Amino acid sequence: MNLFAMMETSGSAMQAERMRAEVVATNMANAETTRTASGGPYRRQELIFAANAGDPEFANTLSAATGSSALTTAASQTATSGGSALPPLPPLLAPLSPFGLNSSLSDSGAATPGVHIAQVVEDSSAPLKRYDPGNPDAGEDGYVSYPDINPVTEMVDLMGATRAYGLNSSAVQAEKGMITTALEIAKS
Repeated sequence: MNLFAMMETSGSAMQAERMRAEVVATNMANAETTRTASGGPYRRQELIFAANAGDPEFANTLSAATGSSALTTAASQTATSGGSALPPLPPLLAPLSPFGLNSSLSDSGAATPGVHIAQVVEDSSAPLKRYDPGNPDAGEDGYVSYPDINPVTEMVDLMGATRAYGLNSSAVQAEKGMITTALEIAKS
């Protein structure tokens, strides 16, 4: 058992939640963007989290005890092949990923516990139409397509990311306190 496994788990969750907050900020910043490089209005981005493979031996023991399959196909491929089964982040979000959030492997090549960003998806809802014939992006009918971004929804997502980040930070602080106490007990 790794002494710092809980810190690794909370650390990966903190990285994922930080990325979630940055995606919310990107969505809010582009709420009025009517033209992107692809030609249409900006599309709202959302993150999909997934559990890392973790310890395959533990997962196999758990699945044997519960009678279910604890390892998904992608997770077991990641754990056995030593590689990442995740697609790369889209170009818009790639600069926002300085911590390698798209990987579930540690520096030693072993699968780490925790979460990772499995996918960045675009909202498929239709853009909002506003009548503005003077806008250069207006169609023949005078309507401009705007992103379907609701500031209230984005703020709720941001509050959830902030709260989850804070809770994981508290878990790291609690483990640090437990480790310190254990070392003090071992000294005496």
